[in-house]
Amino acid sequence: MGAPELSIAGHVATITIRRPEQANRLEPGDLAVMTGHIAQVNATPEVLVLRLQAEGKYFCSGYDIGRMGAQRTVEFDEMVNALEDARPVTLALIQGGVYGGATDLSLACDFRIGVQGIDMFMPAARLGLHFYQRGLERYVSRLGVDVAKRLFLTAERIDAQEMKAVGFLTHLVAPEALAPTADALTAALSGMAPLAMLGMKKHINRIARNALDAQDLQVDIARAAASQDLAEGRAAWAEKRPPRFSGR
Repeated sequence: MGAPELSIAGHVATITIRRPEQANRLEPGDLAVMTGHIAQVNATPEVLVLRLQAEGKYFCSGYDIGRMGAQRTVEFDEMVNALEDARPVTLALIQGGVYGGATDLSLACDFRIGVQGIDMFMPAARLGLHFYQRGLERYVSRLGVDVAKRLFLTAERIDAQEMKAVGFLTHLVAPEALAPTADALTAALSGMAPLAMLGMKKHINRIARNALDAQDLQVDIARAAASQDLAEGRAAWAEKRPPRFSGR
């Protein structure tokens, strides 16, 4: 057990957090490892889905508070921002409690599948820690200003049902349904036209934080419009068959 581990199989990459004995907290060196894994995935064109998962009872307890002043080459917010900006569609498979900075790590993912019985809280105010810009933006854009204030300013702990109700979870399932639900969603995403899907993921995230690059959006729209995938999608629709996309 130790640093986060990356595996790649076809269209799917998986990063696994592997410190269950320490509630899967992230150490200073883990931040560079995670960022490196994300960069490797971004550089692997066939990967369309990146899954973030953890071993043991907890999903992740965030950054090790006892190592706040430790030397590191990558800051926590840089790593989480890299995850939000990752080229593939991202899924967090949340099998246990998610605390502190790990709540933002989860919100950086496009989909968050959680199980009954988990909980979350953000203790920044209780610790005297002022959270960073894009983390605050993610909370507000995904959960709304009132929920962001409630969770940041009171450090309230909420359960799985409330996590789903406020929008923290996109899916809430029984523990035994976590893997099948994630696999079904992964399969659905892997079957989409890559240029359109990944382009829209990128621009939706930018719109959410008021950072849309309109020129880049038009470039991606034109690229998809001229693609072989659009012709294939139209043909498959007309012929009532599954499309066979090539990403070109």
